[in-house]
Amino acid sequence: MLLLSATCNWAYVTCDSSKKNVVTLNLAKHGFAGVISPAIANLTSLKNVYLNDNNLTGVVPIVLTFMPSLQLIDVSNNNLTGEIPIFPAQVKFNYKPGNVLVGTDIGDSTNGGGPGGGSKAGVIIGVIVGVLVFLAILGFVVYKFVMRKKYGKFGRTDHEKAGKLMVSDDKNGYGANNFDALKSPSSGDSGGDRFPLEGGNVTIPMEVLRQVTNNFSEANILGRGGFGVVYAGELHDGTKTAIKRMESSSMGDKGRNEFQAEIAVLTKVRHRHLVALLGYCVNGYERLLVYEYMPQGNLGQHLFEYQKLGYSPLTWKQRVSIALDVARGVEYLHSLAQQSFIHRDLKPSNILLGDDMRAKVADFGLVKNAPDGKYSVETRLAGTFGYLAPEYAATGRVTTKVDVYAFGVVLMEMLTGRKALDDSLPDEKCHLVTWFRRILINKEKISKELDQTLEADEETLESIHRVAELAGHCTAREPQQRPDMGHAVNVLGPLVEKWKPTSQEQEESFGIDMNNMSLPQALQRWQQNEGTSTSMFGGDFSYSQTQSSIPPKPSGFHSTFDSTDGR
Repeated sequence: MLLLSATCNWAYVTCDSSKKNVVTLNLAKHGFAGVISPAIANLTSLKNVYLNDNNLTGVVPIVLTFMPSLQLIDVSNNNLTGEIPIFPAQVKFNYKPGNVLVGTDIGDSTNGGGPGGGSKAGVIIGVIVGVLVFLAILGFVVYKFVMRKKYGKFGRTDHEKAGKLMVSDDKNGYGANNFDALKSPSSGDSGGDRFPLEGGNVTIPMEVLRQVTNNFSEANILGRGGFGVVYAGELHDGTKTAIKRMESSSMGDKGRNEFQAEIAVLTKVRHRHLVALLGYCVNGYERLLVYEYMPQGNLGQHLFEYQKLGYSPLTWKQRVSIALDVARGVEYLHSLAQQSFIHRDLKPSNILLGDDMRAKVADFGLVKNAPDGKYSVETRLAGTFGYLAPEYAATGRVTTKVDVYAFGVVLMEMLTGRKALDDSLPDEKCHLVTWFRRILINKEKISKELDQTLEADEETLESIHRVAELAGHCTAREPQQRPDMGHAVNVLGPLVEKWKPTSQEQEESFGIDMNNMSLPQALQRWQQNEGTSTSMFGGDFSYSQTQSSIPPKPSGFHSTFDSTDGR
């Protein structure tokens, strides 16, 4: 603390009133030469950065666009080159006058590792930033120590472990303090933007990604999307990954914005049913996202392409379990994360499956924040036809209920084995939602129109009718008539629990046995199982009986704990 207070007395550093955070870095008009260090981004409380009127070269590191508190950055009157980074709307970015070559790419990136790396700017800025980063790391260590004391052996949640590959212990070679191990001699400029992000994500050199994908071999391709190709890759520690590779030049502003949006969202949310972002890479015009690998592909492949791919058809038990996993993941996005998010592109190809056939929601490039206190937010139309809620397609106004609608369409696809839109069918059947809602009133018709691969006994048919009813509620034309995702969790949870789990891990994820533990132990387990269903409290919920996603507190729990602790 004394060291930080001393730093705050430096002429070019301004701290806040508490003397705990650096808020302004003013290095203007000092005649510095060299490149802008990406390590500045580690000063997460920094609001103003003045680097104008120097002789700085190279590019503006893209990592600066992720600084959470940044309000102004001035790099005018320098000799910078390269792409103009896209800062959030609240950030004022001054790069004019001067910098006549900004917007062009002249080779070198931001690593400052060339002959000019030992310049005056490299020494002075490096020392300043190095000291400040050291203080930030010291504060982080103290914070982790305090939090460990606070939470004890139970920790926070198991979900936080997901996606920390790049900043975990050094045995995997990708520790946050082991950046040298990441950079190979041939990695060139790709190592210049490495820095740890919130939640454990980190940039990974392009050379590493080339190695783990056999130089992006055709044999490693998992799939293709609107903005690029997804490759399978295996890190040297055996961790399997899926790497989405996009070209910035072909993406345009829309693609670049979605790349940044995906990183921004996945560094803020962690849940067992949301795919984990392990890292990313910016290399020239290319943008790459590194995800955990889901070996069983996506739900669409298992519903519509299982014969061609050699899969066994999904059983009804598997389908209901997948639906519950998706409902829990989306419910977390809507109401249980630090912020409320709207996915906007929920569909089978964005629902990924593991070897245990448990599901995770993926593809967060179109995610929007749901503003507090507002019923809806107006945005450009995005998503996939067949899954777009009517009010969204008509007005562009989006609420969490557009995800509920898309979830209802996915349920219909799992029930019938048919796609949301199928031009090969007669006009009256090609739009799944319209056709399905017409037959919903007749249970016999539903039974006849089921996916032919399903083996439906009397118990299964009862479950199918419950899910069909839920699908109808979710796809109601008026958004206020649709339930929230918590209702879907409450409906699907009891259907899954009818089948005994096959492993202890599944048993723990589906509920808490309160008969075999004390009340405090039950509460601790309850708090650990963030994102699990509240259906463990029993009951057969219907939409008319369920007005919100939050059930009443179990009898006997202390009144100071509220029901959201059970999520």
